Amino acid sequence: MNRREFGRRALGGAAAFAFPGGRLLQAPALRVDGERINAHLAALAEVGKNPQGGVSRVAYTEADLRGRELAMGWMREAGLEVGADLAGNLVGRRPGRDASLKPLLLGSHIDSVPEGGNYDGDVGSLSAIEVARSLSAAGVTLRHPLELLIFQNEEGGTLGSHAISSGVPAAELDRVSQSGKTMREGIRFLGGNPDRLEEARRAPGSIAGYLELHIEQGGRLDEAKIPIGVVLGIVGIRHWDVTLEGFANHAGTTPMNRRRDALLVAAQCIQAVNRIVKSEPGRQVGTVGKLRVEPGAYNVIPGRVVFGLELRDLDDARVLHFYRLIRAEFERLARAGGTTIGFQETLASVPALTDPGIRRAIAAAAKGLGLATMALPSGAGHDAQELARIGPVGMIFVPSVGGISHSPKEFSRPADITNGANVLLHTLLALDAG
Repeated sequence: MNRREFGRRALGGAAAFAFPGGRLLQAPALRVDGERINAHLAALAEVGKNPQGGVSRVAYTEADLRGRELAMGWMREAGLEVGADLAGNLVGRRPGRDASLKPLLLGSHIDSVPEGGNYDGDVGSLSAIEVARSLSAAGVTLRHPLELLIFQNEEGGTLGSHAISSGVPAAELDRVSQSGKTMREGIRFLGGNPDRLEEARRAPGSIAGYLELHIEQGGRLDEAKIPIGVVLGIVGIRHWDVTLEGFANHAGTTPMNRRRDALLVAAQCIQAVNRIVKSEPGRQVGTVGKLRVEPGAYNVIPGRVVFGLELRDLDDARVLHFYRLIRAEFERLARAGGTTIGFQETLASVPALTDPGIRRAIAAAAKGLGLATMALPSGAGHDAQELARIGPVGMIFVPSVGGISHSPKEFSRPADITNGANVLLHTLLALDAG
C-alpha cells in the first residue's frame, strides 16, 4: 500500500471493534486513564530530579537507565513484550490479528536535556504505554501488530531513531555525548550493540505508520486555547559555521579608523540575520546562538570570530533562499569592515512532512472527541522526522503553558495530556481499521 492509499483508507474503517463473545465496543466509548498517565509522569519526574524542579535525565547516565527501567515495568503492565533493540531503543510489542500486516508504531523518548523539564518526550512515551494498556484492558486486539518504541538519546541528535531509519556513521559513534560517554559506549550502557547497528535498521516501507504525541514546545496552542495540534511536518534545520578574519592589534594604540575588528563585523552580521529573516512573511526562523571571539582579551582588538548560523523552515527551498540573502549581506559587511569571511555547513536536516491521511485521521479523532484542532508545523526536531524515512508518520501536539520547554518551568496541563492521549488512541484505531 502506498502512502496515498494508506491516507485514503485510514478513515474508511468502521468505528466499532469486536470484543470476545461478539460484543461490540463503539470506539468513542474507549478512553485512556488520564489519572494514571499523569501519576506516571510524576513518578518519572522523580528520576533525575534536580533542585530547580525539573530533571537532568541525560542520555547514557544512571538517571537515564533508572528511567528506562521504570518505563519497562509500565510497558509490561500494559501487556507488551518488552526488550531493547541493537541500537538500545526500548521496544514493546503486541501481536495483531493479522500477522501478515506491517506494524503500527507509537513512540517518543524519555531522556532530557541538562536541567530540562518533565514533559518533553515523557508525555508521548507514557501516553503510548497507556494506549496499549487501555487496549489490553478493554480486550481489543488490533488487526496490525503494535510496536511501542522509546527511543534513546533523542536530545543528543535523535540517535536511536536515526539508527533505525538510516544508520549511524562510525564517526558519529565516537562523538562524546553530554554524559561524557561516547555514543558507542552509551549504546552498550543501555544494552545495545554498536558493533551490530546495521541490523537495527528497518527498510523503507516496512511499517504501516508511526504516531507520536508530544508537547508543542511553543505557545501557539496555549495562546489560542486550542487543545490539539495536528502537525503539518517537522521543519528542516541547517547550520553553518561562519568565520570572520580581521586583524588582532593593540586596543589602546590602534585608532578607530585603522581597525579591522572581526567582532564588530560579526555584530553587524548577527543583526542582519534578524532583519533579513523578518523581511518576508512566513514561519521561517533564523538564529545566531554560538559565538567564539579570538584572542578574547580586554586590550586586544578581536582578530577572529566564529559564530553559528541556524535557519529553520518547513520548506527547505525557503531555508536556502534566506541563506543566499544572508550570505550576500555578510559578504558585503565583511568587505566594508576590512575582513574576510568563510562559511562551512555543519548540519543539513531536511524537512519531514507528515502524511496527509494520518493528519486527517488525527483531526477526525479529535472532532469525534469534541476537541478543536489547529494545523501547525513543528519548529523542533523529533524522532518522527527520522521515522518518516521508512513510512508515513503523524504527530499530535498538546499545549505547552506559556510556550516554555527545555526548562524546569515546562508544563502541560493534566487535562490536555489526557486529551492528547485519547486522540492518540482513536487515531491508532482509525488507522488500524483502514
